[in-house]
Amino acid sequence: MPQWARSPHQALRRSVDYLGLSRNRSRTDPAQVDDTIDRRGDYGKTVARLHDDEREVGPLNAAENRRLLRIKLFGATGAILLLIGSLGTGQVPVLQNPVAGMRVLSLPSRMWSTALTLSIGGTIMLVVAWLLIGRFAVGRFSVEVRRGRSPERRMTRQQADRTLMLWIAPIIVAPPLLSKDIYSYLAQSAIAFRGMDPYVVSPVRGLGVDHVLTRSVPNLWRDTPAPYGPLFLWIGKGITAVTGDNITAAIFLHRLVALFGIALIVWALPRLARRCGVSSVAALWLGAMNPLLILHLVGGIHNEALMLGMMLVGLELSFRAIYGADRLRRSSSWWPSAAGWTLIAGAAVISASAMVKVTSLLALGFVGIALAQRWGAILPALRNAPIDQWWERSRRSIAALGSSAAFYAAVLAVVMVGISVGTGLGFGWTSTGSTGAVVRSWMSMPTLLSVTTGRLGLALGLGDQTQAILEVGRPLGELVAAVFIVRWMLACLGGRLHPLGALGVSMATVVVFFPFVQAWYLLWAVIPLAAWATRPWFRLTTIAVSAIIAIVVMPTSSNTSGVVLAQGLLAGVIMVAVMTALFFEDLPVHRWWRGRRGRESVREGTDAD
Repeated sequence: MPQWARSPHQALRRSVDYLGLSRNRSRTDPAQVDDTIDRRGDYGKTVARLHDDEREVGPLNAAENRRLLRIKLFGATGAILLLIGSLGTGQVPVLQNPVAGMRVLSLPSRMWSTALTLSIGGTIMLVVAWLLIGRFAVGRFSVEVRRGRSPERRMTRQQADRTLMLWIAPIIVAPPLLSKDIYSYLAQSAIAFRGMDPYVVSPVRGLGVDHVLTRSVPNLWRDTPAPYGPLFLWIGKGITAVTGDNITAAIFLHRLVALFGIALIVWALPRLARRCGVSSVAALWLGAMNPLLILHLVGGIHNEALMLGMMLVGLELSFRAIYGADRLRRSSSWWPSAAGWTLIAGAAVISASAMVKVTSLLALGFVGIALAQRWGAILPALRNAPIDQWWERSRRSIAALGSSAAFYAAVLAVVMVGISVGTGLGFGWTSTGSTGAVVRSWMSMPTLLSVTTGRLGLALGLGDQTQAILEVGRPLGELVAAVFIVRWMLACLGGRLHPLGALGVSMATVVVFFPFVQAWYLLWAVIPLAAWATRPWFRLTTIAVSAIIAIVVMPTSSNTSGVVLAQGLLAGVIMVAVMTALFFEDLPVHRWWRGRRGRESVREGTDAD
């Protein structure tokens, strides 16, 4: 073979070897041929190293509990400062601002630089508290986390839950943070309530440009149809029926829906973690206590909270049935057993979560593989076998995969049709999912590369070709993501990746190659992976990215000057430094207070004698 043709041939050979698709063609050693028939490919080995079982450890000692209390109060103080600052920097409605005209509550809106300082400082304090409390969840970063070891002690599940509730409590009554998407929710729900199709009619056309709800919708979304699923818009339609055009009441009810989604996450995440041999407290800390969740899902009131919560509950119900010992149907009958109904419920909940936002539909593929494995599907039987044995070795796996796919397709079809028809919103959601593509997000790799290339061409005098490059780059990114997702599915079918881990990695792949990405989209991957991935480079990378993105996405407006932003950031950092010293340094006032309490204790003991 010529040298020029040998390299492509070798590359192709290495690729099929990597995927485990090649067969040993040696005829000299039949035993060697038999040994390699069921050989798995190398795909998924690196990703599989993300997981290792964690051992359970005891509770914190008295000194650690005291330090934990300080950190909890430090984070709560940051949340309160963020609440006060949000009265000026929050995404308040254009009309019906509930604090307008109030002497005290409207003060931050009239002192915008101060409000920005409080918001930035409160955010940093919340992030720092999350990092500090990580010592009592995953261990010290420089010792246990970096070396992949379990800590000697962890906070209890009850301590983790109470900390999360304490940090969330001030955000519940705050204005929407960092995003105006909630006003799009309100306008689209009002359109549905009026009997119009929100997948065809935009806020401007359905409500009018001067309507109280339309006025608060960002200009980018005023003339675009709804990209969300019919279940979410049906919930919003019910909220509109209760609140009418009262924006404050509607925002509060939507936040309750988001909190319900958070509650589902908190319920399911520890159970999924224990199923994967991961500490439930560690999973809660990295997933549910993540500052991105507090700031964006609770503060920003995004529907990802409900989508992720329902998806995780559906996964837990599905795995409970699939990995349980009980039969899925009754003996001598096709009627489902109790475990079978649990399986159906899990599939239905995941399908319903996709009717909030279609991204969670990906979870059905991985629970489908888990179910097929229970019914006997194995990846090695689909490869490497001699041609004359292929069907004999493969038919059971193909039948199991086909049966699993048919089951989940049937449940999905019933749920999809039932919700689309039952809500009266129809199937228009299937054609509006790409509405968000008008956003050019720097967090999306295809968009970033396309925009950068377009700007470079513009600088070279080649004209503005950015949109044309985006129309090529974004579909190419989606194609690459699809190839990788198939790869993770094969690794899952081969038994190398747990379905939950494979789903989390696939969600991360979607986020990387998605045409438009927002900060809270990172939670699509972080929350499922928090219950499976434990190795150092995953946790350290996730911790760093979550902390940085939580701080970098600031509550600024389009007319915020660089000087004002720099002043707010510097003042916020100084404020955090002062608050850190007050909470954690052994200052003279702390020693005086301890001495006074000690003297009072001695005096009380003397009086009692």
